[in-house]
Amino acid sequence: MIAARALSRVLRDGQSLTAALESVLQTVESGQDRAFIQALCYGVCRYYHRLDFILNQLLDKPLKDQDVKSLALVGLYQLKYMRVKPHAAVSETVLAARKKPWAKSLINALLRSYLREQDALEQKADSAHCAAASHPEWLIKQIEQDWPGQARQILLENNRQPPMALRVNLARVSQDPYLQQLSEQGIAAAAVDFCPSAIILDKPVAVDLLPGFAEGLVSVQDTAAQLAAGLLSVQAGQRVLDVCAAPGGKAAHLLECQPQLKELVAVDIDAARMQRVGDTLQRLKLTATLIVGDAATPQDWWDGRLFERILLDAPCSALGVIRRHPDIKLLRRADDIKPLQALQQNILNAVWPLLAPGGILLYATCSILKQENEQQIEAFLASRPDAAELPIDAAWGIAGSHGRQIITGESAMDGFYYARLVKS
Repeated sequence: MIAARALSRVLRDGQSLTAALESVLQTVESGQDRAFIQALCYGVCRYYHRLDFILNQLLDKPLKDQDVKSLALVGLYQLKYMRVKPHAAVSETVLAARKKPWAKSLINALLRSYLREQDALEQKADSAHCAAASHPEWLIKQIEQDWPGQARQILLENNRQPPMALRVNLARVSQDPYLQQLSEQGIAAAAVDFCPSAIILDKPVAVDLLPGFAEGLVSVQDTAAQLAAGLLSVQAGQRVLDVCAAPGGKAAHLLECQPQLKELVAVDIDAARMQRVGDTLQRLKLTATLIVGDAATPQDWWDGRLFERILLDAPCSALGVIRRHPDIKLLRRADDIKPLQALQQNILNAVWPLLAPGGILLYATCSILKQENEQQIEAFLASRPDAAELPIDAAWGIAGSHGRQIITGESAMDGFYYARLVKS
C-alpha cells in the first residue's frame, strides 16, 4: 500500500511526511486516491503514539519489518478513526501485504483481534501517558513545564485537524467583499475580527475553487502568521529585510500592506524553497529582491545599506504547527532544541547590525517553547545595550516576560511567538 510506503520513509528513514508523500504520490493519478492516501498518512502520524501502543498490545514480540508495521498501523487507523467498513479495511490491508505472504496472516489476525478487543485496548491506551495524549514523553513533559495551565489544551489541539485560513490581498480587496465572493461560490467562512486580512473557512477547499486565487486576490496563510505584518508596521519608502523568508507568505503580506516600500529583500538558505518565494510573488504580481544566502553570515550577501525593518522568522522546532505537520512528533527530538537555540541566537546577533537606528526587528517563531522564545529574547536584550523591547498590546496571545505567545488553537491559530525589538 502506498500509504504504508510513505509512512515507512518517515518512521524508518526520518524523511518529512511532505517529502515522503511528494515522492510516492507521483504515480497516483486519481485525485480521490491521493486525498485518501494523504488522510491515512496524516492520521497515522497524528495518532502514532496511541496506535503504536495498541499494536504492541496485540503483538507477542515487536514487529521488526517497518513496512509491515506501517501497514498494520494504517489498518488500525482505518478501524479506529475512518468511516471505512471494518471488513473492507481488514481485507484491503491484508491484500496490500501480498508481496510478503507471511505478513498477510499476521495482519489479518492483528486487525481481527483489535476488532474483538477494541474497548479493552482503547481503555488501556487511555491510561498510558504517551498513548492517551499521542505525543512523545519528552514533549509532553516540556509542554507541561512551560504551560502547566494550557498543556492539556495544547495536546488536544495538536491532534486536531487545522482550519484553512485565508489572507485577502488588502491592496485589492477587504474582508467583507471577499466573504461575499466566497458566499456566492457556496463556501462558508467567517472574518477574524482582530486581523483585517484573515478569513477562516468552515471546511477546507481546493485553492482553485477560491475566487481570484490565480489572480492574486487571496492566499492561504494561518492567522497567526498574518499578524507579523501589522506588528512590523512598515512605512512607505522603507527598506525591509525578511530573513529565513521561505515560503514567502509574510514577505508577500508586507508588500500587500505597503506597496510603497523602497525595497524588500528576502533571504533564505535553501534555493528550492526560495523558488517558492518567487512563485508566490509572481502569482501576486509583487516584486522583491530575492537572495539565496545564509542569514547567519550576512557579510556574504549584504550590500552595506541599512534596513528600517527586519523580520526574522527564525528556524525553530515548529512545535506550534504540529497539527499541520503531525510528523514533527515523530521526527523532532529533545536534543534538537539546544542546537536550534544556538542557531537562533547566531542569526539574531548576525542581522542586528543590519538594522538602522530607530529601526524595528520582529522576532518570530512557530514554536511554543520558552527556550526558543522569551528566554531567547531575554538573553539577547541582556547582551545588547542598543536593543530595547517594544511591548505588544494585543487582543490575542499571552504576554510573557518578553514578547507575546499564541497557544496552539487560540482563535483557530497555530502556536506562534512574536517579540518586537527597537534599536537605539
